[in-house]
Amino acid sequence: MDPVEEQTASELLDTIVLDIESERHEELRSKLDEFHPAETANLLESLPPEERKALWEAVPVEHEGEVLTHMHDEARATIIDEMDHAELVAAAGAMEPSDLAYVLDELPDKVSDNVLLALDDDHRRRLEAVLGYEEGTAGRLMSTDVISVRQDVTLAVVLRWLRRHQTLPSHTDALMVIDEHDVYLGKLDMAVVVTGDPDELVSHVMHRDADTLRANVSVNEIAVLFERRDLISVAVLDESDHLLGRVTIDDVVDIIREQADAVILKSAGLGEEEDLFAPVFPSAKRRGLWLGINLVTVFLAAWVIGRFEEALDKIVALAVLMPVVASMGGIAGSQTLTLTIRGLALDQIARSNVRWLTIKEVLVGALNGVVWAVIVAIVSYLWFGDAGIAIILAAAMILNLLAASLSGVIIPLALDRVGIDPALSGAVILTTVTDVIGFLSFLGLATLFLL
Repeated sequence: MDPVEEQTASELLDTIVLDIESERHEELRSKLDEFHPAETANLLESLPPEERKALWEAVPVEHEGEVLTHMHDEARATIIDEMDHAELVAAAGAMEPSDLAYVLDELPDKVSDNVLLALDDDHRRRLEAVLGYEEGTAGRLMSTDVISVRQDVTLAVVLRWLRRHQTLPSHTDALMVIDEHDVYLGKLDMAVVVTGDPDELVSHVMHRDADTLRANVSVNEIAVLFERRDLISVAVLDESDHLLGRVTIDDVVDIIREQADAVILKSAGLGEEEDLFAPVFPSAKRRGLWLGINLVTVFLAAWVIGRFEEALDKIVALAVLMPVVASMGGIAGSQTLTLTIRGLALDQIARSNVRWLTIKEVLVGALNGVVWAVIVAIVSYLWFGDAGIAIILAAAMILNLLAASLSGVIIPLALDRVGIDPALSGAVILTTVTDVIGFLSFLGLATLFLL
């Protein structure tokens, strides 16, 4: 049984920490030798700096390169800082070109140069091909390890060709069919190779209309394509239809996971690669920026409240009830904001449907506003026995939920239009809007009609 399956993740982590504290180095090395590099990477990310350093020293040398590729940027940087020059060169040289291209920028310049010099010609050529494309595109993500065949050969010839390989590239669900100039023609399923008539020509059984990707396509588009079509691998082509490589499902799973993590972290003003066990001062510095931005919005809301000091002095119930309006608006707006950001991420929002979406969300806000306004008004009346306050609270609730629903659509669309990630700053702006409008409507109406 896999050692990871014998224990829960937390139990395994506790066992590893105990081995580190007891300096059972041989046991550690023995365990890590059985783990998949991804599991080792997760364990490293789950440890504070000193324990992380001790565990890294127990990682088998032949696994170091692959373990590094499975780690997040910030956690990986803490490991790289501890590695000596020769160790870095050896680990980097064992990485696949797409992984090495991702890590290369994090290495010191001298190490990067030595890594390039240490690579064999084929490895260097494949790495340079990947580095020629921008980060976040199919060209940078693709694997250049592809098996291709010609269309004018039989399946029997293909089978003999495959048997000459000791191993096949991972996730080889199909072979790429090309002509003599490396121009992509289609895809030959492995199932057809194995079960088809050996005398059948490849040209007769290949898929000529198989999905393909251009090298400059973004990873977001790749993730959507794989998710909608249930793909395992897709060929990557240049503008002249020459076969460059392929993107496989394992890479896309990583993309989807990273995107999900990024949305959660960005909503709290944190970086995509936030290291849970990073040192105190760097963590405080990064988080302090958004605390400062939030402080500005809080002072703005406080300033609005301060404009109605007379009303609050005369009617104490206003101070008790005003957070209700702001809070309900914040929740309603967050729901709309989240759905809109998701729609943008999935390319489900365009000019043709923005108007319908906006009207729908405003109507949802109006309906919820009326329903909950009645409930809140009844509670307020039973609590304070003042019909005027109850009516004003209900009116302010409706106004704020309408504003929140409208803002939940407009804010992410506007941020996306100007090139700002809505997941990063949309929640802060929305909170400011709902707080200000909530306090302004409730206290403003109370000043007009109750004083």
